[in-house]
Amino acid sequence: MKKIVLFASGNGSNVENIIHYFKNNSNVSVVGVFSNNQHAKVLERAKNHNIYSESFTNIELNDGTVFQKIAELNPDLIVLAGFLLKFPDTIINAFPNKVINIHPALLPKYGGKGMYGNHVHQAILDNKEKETGITIHFVNEHYDEGEFIFQKELNIENCRTSEEIATKVQELEHKHFPEIIEVLLTQNQ
Repeated sequence: MKKIVLFASGNGSNVENIIHYFKNNSNVSVVGVFSNNQHAKVLERAKNHNIYSESFTNIELNDGTVFQKIAELNPDLIVLAGFLLKFPDTIINAFPNKVINIHPALLPKYGGKGMYGNHVHQAILDNKEKETGITIHFVNEHYDEGEFIFQKELNIENCRTSEEIATKVQELEHKHFPEIIEVLLTQNQ
């Protein structure tokens, strides 16, 4: 059985989508959901699916507390799905090529510290881009600079607001993120 651990900071729609995708898969199990925000809706979503969930502080993320909990779960893949903090090098190094992230733009454009959620979509709108998309990538020690796994483009010429862009990008995320996770888990057999 392949095990996935998910990290998110907020609402958790990608997390819930991933949980639904693998719900009836006898070869893959979501074994934990972690959040740096104790009030994040993602924790409630995990509990509704009877999945272990926990919030943590920034100190716990960096002092080894979170690392120890992940190590006990022994995941085959750690998935950052709307997780806003820099992921610790200790965890990345302990799980080489097993930590992935989704970014709501076509990296390397619109990546880096502070470029998340609506900040990305508004920057794309302000720059009058004709397309955007998603990037799924391995996580390394720098924000949004890990090796690309998958990118998908999206035409946004008819979008007038950052919210319209966000809706279209989220549709791409929900369609492709679980599929790419499944491919990665299959490759690692």
